[in-house]
Amino acid sequence: MGRPRTPKGRARETLARLTIEYPDVRCELVHADPYELLAATILSAQCTDERVNTVTPALFARYPTPEDLAVADPAEVAELVRSTGFFRNKTRSLIGMAQALVERFGGEVPAAMEDLVTVPGVGRKTANVVRSVAMDLPGLPVDTHVGRLSLRLGLTEATDPVRVEHELGAMLPPADWGRFSLLLIFHGRRVCAARSARCGECVLADFCPSARR
Repeated sequence: MGRPRTPKGRARETLARLTIEYPDVRCELVHADPYELLAATILSAQCTDERVNTVTPALFARYPTPEDLAVADPAEVAELVRSTGFFRNKTRSLIGMAQALVERFGGEVPAAMEDLVTVPGVGRKTANVVRSVAMDLPGLPVDTHVGRLSLRLGLTEATDPVRVEHELGAMLPPADWGRFSLLLIFHGRRVCAARSARCGECVLADFCPSARR
């Protein structure tokens, strides 16, 4: 295996090796369409995907479309999503999101980044998740795992998620952005954890500047 010396080289080698390591990489938020993924991603803020996946079946059964959620009783929504934390804010975001989809986008989740980020509860990370996972469009979500691994691997010195997104995006073809993000998330959860990075088990350790020898 080669040992790349530049950030771009490390990014591309990371993509290649983690693709082999995690051939079945996928978004772990269970969803059936862009609307469901958008709602699930809003709920995932400061909450595990596993917890969100226990909540969304009942939420989507009760409100299967944006039209249903747009006219929902906030108290009912809050009770359904309570266990995800910050449930009052998330309830406002969910209902506001649905109302925006109905009122401004014909009940559909818009594909354009400039439209998505105008929807309540949706920032660039959430928009990139929906674009890359549910729409098969270019999108590089930067969450805490992506940010942490990018720093450890010496791909960037930035900590601002938008800057990290743009710097990483310049190193890889747009078609690979979404997969690269998912691979870093998978690896961050399984090996390169925040408090206890298992460098001895890491397939990137031979070129990672942060690896403990």
